[in-house]
Amino acid sequence: MTLPRYQIRGRHTDSTITVYQAYPPRIGLPAARDGRFPAAWQRDRMTWIKPSFLWMMYRCGWGAKENQETVLAVEISRDGFEWALEHAWLSHYEPALHPDQAAWRQGLGRAPARVQWDPERDLDLRPLPHRSLQLGLAGEAARRYADEWIVSITDVTALARNIHAHVRDRDLAAARGLLPAERPYPAPDALLDHLRPRGG
Repeated sequence: MTLPRYQIRGRHTDSTITVYQAYPPRIGLPAARDGRFPAAWQRDRMTWIKPSFLWMMYRCGWGAKENQETVLAVEISRDGFEWALEHAWLSHYEPALHPDQAAWRQGLGRAPARVQWDPERDLDLRPLPHRSLQLGLAGEAARRYADEWIVSITDVTALARNIHAHVRDRDLAAARGLLPAERPYPAPDALLDHLRPRGG
C-alpha cells in the first residue's frame, strides 16, 4: 500500500500522542524517573519531538550517539500537540504555501513551533519514499510542552537496543514485532494545510 507522502503517523490514544526524544543520561534518566524534565533541560533552546520511533532511532543511532544515550517516549496531550501544529511554520520556503521568501522568513521568526518533513526510515534506517513529521518547539511552545502537555515520560532505551540487536542478527520479524504500534494521526486537513507541501 502506498502511503501519503506527508502524513503524521504515531502511537496515539483518544487524548494523547507519544513522541520521542533522546538525551544524555543526566537529563533523560531524571526525566523518566520524575515524569518531567529536570532543571538542566534548557527551555531557551528549540527542542524537536518526533512521533516516529524509527526516525528517532535514525537520529540517535539506536541510542548510541553521544549525548543521545537515553531514549525517551514522551506521552503528551493531543490538545497540546495540535496547538503546536496550529501555531507552527514550515521550516523551509514553499512557493505554493508562502507568498515569497520574505513572508516565509517573517512567519518563521514569529512562530513558536516549526515543522519539517524528513524521509521515514525502515528497520535498517534506510530512507523510505514517505515523510515523517519533526516538530520543533521554542519559546511558548517549549514552555507549554514541558509544563502543561506531558502526561508521562518512559525510558525506552532498552527497547531500542533490543530491537537493534534483532536487526543486527537479521531477525527482522522479531524486531518488527517489538516496534511501537504507529498509525495515521487523525489531524484535520485544516490543521496541516499550512504545513504540508503540495502534492502530499
